[in-house]
Amino acid sequence: MDELVREYLDYLRIERGSSPLTVEAYANDLRDYTAFLKGKGISGVDEIERGTVASFEADLFSRGYAASSIERRISVLKGFHRFLVREGYTRRNPADTLPLPKTPDRLPDVLSVEQVDEMLSQPLEPGPAPLRDRAILEVMYGCGLRVSECSGLDMSDTMLDEGYLRVVGKGGKERIAPIAGAALRALVVYLEQARPALAKPFAKPTAAVFLNARGGRLTRQGMHAIVADAGRTIGIANLHPHTLRHSFATHLLEGGADLRVIQEILGHSDISTTQIYTHVNRSHIRKEYLGAHPRA
Repeated sequence: MDELVREYLDYLRIERGSSPLTVEAYANDLRDYTAFLKGKGISGVDEIERGTVASFEADLFSRGYAASSIERRISVLKGFHRFLVREGYTRRNPADTLPLPKTPDRLPDVLSVEQVDEMLSQPLEPGPAPLRDRAILEVMYGCGLRVSECSGLDMSDTMLDEGYLRVVGKGGKERIAPIAGAALRALVVYLEQARPALAKPFAKPTAAVFLNARGGRLTRQGMHAIVADAGRTIGIANLHPHTLRHSFATHLLEGGADLRVIQEILGHSDISTTQIYTHVNRSHIRKEYLGAHPRA
């Protein structure tokens, strides 16, 4: 089973062009699955029955996983078993007819415009790191970037005179994201005043836009910590970078931007992914109505 998992991960990496983060997530899910199978005394793919996969799903529930997490894991197993059938390792797909667990519709967490303004108007401490952190927050919110996209920005991706960033998204897909206003100003200040100070002369040269204290590329984990710290300044615990992306999209929609334009900026391949923000927008309209109408 371990060898089959490695082949599937190679297929995702080489043929499907999946990102390293996606492959890592699939590897973790399949490692958990194969450990469960070994615990049941199953060593061959033809020994796996539909009930085996259903038992694994029940085991995930018993361990307290959320329905959304279980849905993702079962989807991974379905893809894995489809691969095994297609490559001729087995004739049966035991996960094929297993239904995915129902997950409740959940609107994304969004900051208000006032909360964003408060977070991004906090006084800065002296030194290059605060200028970098402010630029990261402004770029994430101002351009709708995922944390991995922000971390992956290289200097060659900044077309600031034209007002664009070249962004490499999921699956290596490239897109252009506009940058203007406060985000552009914060990034220019960082590049001119802070990045040269962070680029250590003894460190290995890097093309990364955002640098850590050692002069290397700032990681996703480092950016998570920066966003969480910024959230605490406005009384929000564990603020997630994706909340800034959700807020970006919601505020654009509330400001009158076309949904197709938002889809293109966010890099969504399917408009249905972007349409969740119309639900957020409707809830905003209802809130305004209830607060303003004398008989609401």
